[in-house]
Amino acid sequence: MVIVKWHRHACFEIRGSSVTVVIDPHDGASLGIAPPSCKGDVILVTHDHFDHNAVSIVAKPDSEILVMLRGEKTVKGVYVKGIKTYHDKFEGRQRGENTVYLFIVDGIRFAHLGDLGHVLNESEIKELGEVDVLFIPVGGTYTIGAKEAAEIVNKLSPKLVMPMHYKIPGLELPLSEVDKFTSKFEKVEEKPNEVEVTKENLPEPVTIWVLSPE
Repeated sequence: MVIVKWHRHACFEIRGSSVTVVIDPHDGASLGIAPPSCKGDVILVTHDHFDHNAVSIVAKPDSEILVMLRGEKTVKGVYVKGIKTYHDKFEGRQRGENTVYLFIVDGIRFAHLGDLGHVLNESEIKELGEVDVLFIPVGGTYTIGAKEAAEIVNKLSPKLVMPMHYKIPGLELPLSEVDKFTSKFEKVEEKPNEVEVTKENLPEPVTIWVLSPE
């Protein structure tokens, strides 16, 4: 069993049986929301922007920190693959590069798309491979919006999708609401901000879990 907790915006804590992964930590104050309340054994950063790289908030003295990893690496028993993508539709000329991460915790394959700014191409889809749980930005403005996010979900066919990087109470960014994305799917469930994921409870077909920001 793996515990997934959403710390708002694009930050997730993934607690396995022996390791905790934290991805894209923010400092909270810069965004108008609470900061993450967790510490990671492995910390992943998809790109070096202020609302995704507040590593000191979640780091321990022995944390392994991977910033915009390219290629494959195993750290503290966690397999991690970083795939180069872009923060915009112009091959990074507007907002720079972004890393899409695939990582495996207790046999569950997680993918976090960071601040992806374009629809994944067939090569990137193939490189990701099978995905059990997908963390995907849906709020537009700085990333893909609802339409592009739905297209990626349909291409990847993950079991579970947890939308992120959208408008929530207090957030001082001009992002869209999550319902623009969820309205495109039949199976949508509202969940608390901390959920249990096991291989056995992974649903089919694709199911959207909207985690509470509280």
